[in-house]
Amino acid sequence: MSLSVRHIEVFRAIMLAGSVTGAARLLFTSQPTLSRELARLESLTGLKLFERQGGRLLPTAQALMLLEEVERSYVGLERINSLVESIRRFEHGQLDLTCLPLFSQTLLPRVCKRFQLQQSGIGLCISAQESPLLEESLSAQRHDLGLTEGEQVPRGTRGEPLFSADMRCVLPDGHPLLQRERLAMADFQGVAFINLAGRDIYRQRLDEHFREAGVERHTVIETTNAASVCAMVREGLGVAIINPLSALQENGRGLQVRRLAVSIPYRVMLIRPEFRPSSVFVEAFCAALHEEAEGLMTRLAQLG
Repeated sequence: MSLSVRHIEVFRAIMLAGSVTGAARLLFTSQPTLSRELARLESLTGLKLFERQGGRLLPTAQALMLLEEVERSYVGLERINSLVESIRRFEHGQLDLTCLPLFSQTLLPRVCKRFQLQQSGIGLCISAQESPLLEESLSAQRHDLGLTEGEQVPRGTRGEPLFSADMRCVLPDGHPLLQRERLAMADFQGVAFINLAGRDIYRQRLDEHFREAGVERHTVIETTNAASVCAMVREGLGVAIINPLSALQENGRGLQVRRLAVSIPYRVMLIRPEFRPSSVFVEAFCAALHEEAEGLMTRLAQLG
């Protein structure tokens, strides 16, 4: 038995169309040609794939079993086509980046502007995704560059520090705690507080500091991202401690930023895939990233 790609194509088209006539239209060929190819397929496999009833072909149980494997093969083919398209974009000047949604909103817009002023005509594709999908896609070598929180480096990649600054407190305009330049853990005792979700690594570190200080916050809302936290604080629902990138972006937009008396470092890692061919534009984009990160750290230092 020697099946060809054409036999599988014919079988799938008939399964999709429900008739030889419909399959012929899908494949831009004639009905007699497809009928011969179907007969040849059944002869080669020794399977009875269809029952003929009233001009229609009804798939047998054997045909349905075969279709499951054929569809898996077509999914694999679609992945290959996607990879081919990615390689084509790569050759024609496009960078593929992946990062947490936070970075696509805070760090990357100015970096992209800086990069495109220097490298006009180079396309940028940014895929914003949460962990663990972010790390999985980096390990699978699907992107030229990635940005992650913390210091863990996904397998199959190498990382370098890009940004580091302490977490900041954000408060609504007019809040009594704005009278202090730096806030100690004790200052939050009984104060209405907006928290990130409990599974967030920086929420967990924050919880440790409050436990060590013996402080009980009055948590009024928990939410999953910094943008939502800031929106709640802006409405006067409470105060929050968030990453410095979001704090810097939101400063002056109905919010005020204060430093903490304790240091809770927030770090961003620049991730490069080990086995993906490197675009000639990667280094230029990395330079723009580092330049922007240094500028943000300077602005934070000036903010206090």
